Amino acid sequence: MTAYALAHLRKAPIHADVLTYLERIDATLAPFAGRFIVHGGAIDVLEGDWPGDVIVIEFPDLTQARSWYRSSAYQEIKPLRTRHLTGEVTLVDGVEPGHDSSQLAATIRRATER
Repeated sequence: MTAYALAHLRKAPIHADVLTYLERIDATLAPFAGRFIVHGGAIDVLEGDWPGDVIVIEFPDLTQARSWYRSSAYQEIKPLRTRHLTGEVTLVDGVEPGHDSSQLAATIRRATER
């Protein structure tokens, strides 16, 4: 099942370390079949506040996503980002093809009615 690395990074002045991080991150993704699908594009906030940028990286599965994040290649460049940008980073499974929210609701309803 496809998995994603999601990041919500706060706006901050661009630092040379962050530029170096950006120059090097793609090479860390390649061995794990990771690819950016969102990388700081325009944000249209419809509810709440969202101070910062959104980054979404797609992986074939959660194992590949975890392996990328824990890899020595990524851990080597991570401080270039974390010293200058704050935010949250998570890994999450996607949904199976044909996902149906109403079926999910029915499953949850049955479980809570027991």
